[in-house]
Amino acid sequence: MTRAAFLLLLAFVAPLLPAGARAEPFVTGQNFNQPLLAGVAATALAFMAPRTLDAIPVPQLVMWGLRGLTTLDSRLTPDLHQDPGIPAVLRLIGPGRVLFARPAPAEADIAGWSDAIGQMARAAWDTSESVRHAGTPGIIRSFFDELFNHLDPYSRYTPPAEAAADRMRRSGRATLGLRVAVRSGGFVIAAVQSDGPAALAGVRAGERVTAIDGQSVQGATLMAVNALLAGPEYSRVAITLRAHDGHTRVVTLERATLPPETVTATTHDNILVLQVSSFARTTASRIAQELIRALDADRQPEGVVIDLRGNRGGLLRQAVAAAAMLQPDGIVATTSGRDPEAAHEFRADGRDLAGGLPVVVVVDGRTASAAEILAAALADQRRAVVVGSSTLGKGLVQTIAELPDGGELLVTWSRVLAPRGWPIQALGVLPQVCTSLGQDLLARQLRALAQGSQPMAAALARHRAARAPLAPAAALAIRAACPAAEGRDADMAAARFLVQTPRAYATALLRPVPPPRAPTALGGARLR
Repeated sequence: MTRAAFLLLLAFVAPLLPAGARAEPFVTGQNFNQPLLAGVAATALAFMAPRTLDAIPVPQLVMWGLRGLTTLDSRLTPDLHQDPGIPAVLRLIGPGRVLFARPAPAEADIAGWSDAIGQMARAAWDTSESVRHAGTPGIIRSFFDELFNHLDPYSRYTPPAEAAADRMRRSGRATLGLRVAVRSGGFVIAAVQSDGPAALAGVRAGERVTAIDGQSVQGATLMAVNALLAGPEYSRVAITLRAHDGHTRVVTLERATLPPETVTATTHDNILVLQVSSFARTTASRIAQELIRALDADRQPEGVVIDLRGNRGGLLRQAVAAAAMLQPDGIVATTSGRDPEAAHEFRADGRDLAGGLPVVVVVDGRTASAAEILAAALADQRRAVVVGSSTLGKGLVQTIAELPDGGELLVTWSRVLAPRGWPIQALGVLPQVCTSLGQDLLARQLRALAQGSQPMAAALARHRAARAPLAPAAALAIRAACPAAEGRDADMAAARFLVQTPRAYATALLRPVPPPRAPTALGGARLR
């Protein structure tokens, strides 16, 4: 800065300072971790600047975040003052005076802006009891809360403790690979996780737990039993089990870190039902395992139902992998963003682990994100019929950065389009068979499908023709054809009907409809 410019800066700042006051912090505060705050800000700004969906200048991100000081103390006002011919000045204005002022860094100077954030927070700390009460973690959280108020609803900051729990959920936790439930006054193995310690030791669902490490569980609570079963990785526990025939045995299991179990497989009416609760790092491989196991059985299932109701999403690539193993070829999804790494065209690789069996995907108004990507891909490629209601409509993808304080940033960096080009964001997936308009309308729709007519055809055509950007009113009008609702028993009943009624299934897919065939002794041909 030239001497003349510096004098102009002082002339600008001086009228706001009372006699004898200085712009610098006037008290040295205690316990404020200024280097940590500056480091967190530097990491965050460097990560966000090239990745946000829309380009946002670094100074704008900083000023949004610094308003967090105002939320902690309404008397504090961060300000970036710019007048023609005068260098921009970054200030913190407090009651009756300027508490901090310095020349604003260059727009792309992330290190300079991060240093300025730390300096301004120090000035606020030295002035405000409310800021000191929040502590360094509170200042960091307020900074990001205010910053992300100006972005999309899915970008966010996660504090250290919550971030550690999220990382554990994504990667797994130490467990025995079993779940205990209370039944008939006792404790029963309700489920055994595939390839976990319990499964490898031959523990079976239905066995009763009578003791843990020699301690009887009679009269204990479920919480107490789960506490006895929990423990660090590699530690051991002895469980006394009683089988249905009364035989008692003791198994010693070593706790291991396992990925969360997200896939539950059951068979109903010779239909394989895969309930997928979320998309973690092993979800696609678990779906593949269950499909291969079912098709290798002596009696193959007639069809596959994938239950995504209540599934809030998870890892994008796991949903893509799951779709790719069910559709033989074609696009699964496309993503686009400013960062070149955010732009992808995901394609299937020619496998169909379901062997051409009918596939029905069940969704509801809580189905979101990665789960919507799977449903959209299979519906657009005519590989599955989607049953239920309109889904949530979250078609934005987040990327994650770990911060120096142990917290995490989730920043939206790409938009998702279904194979036919329509946006998942706001629009959601419109099912081919709608269950949210009542039982009577559902019954009429199923009858029409069985006769070769698709009542949802016009609504589906409008939905598939939509293109981004889409006005909220337009998205709502399209979604109104099948309003979002929570899952219901009718969803699974409709799925069974479609699997067992080939003509209705083909009509719902909007495939060329085959002519009716004469019934056989087995009740009609099966679509393969």
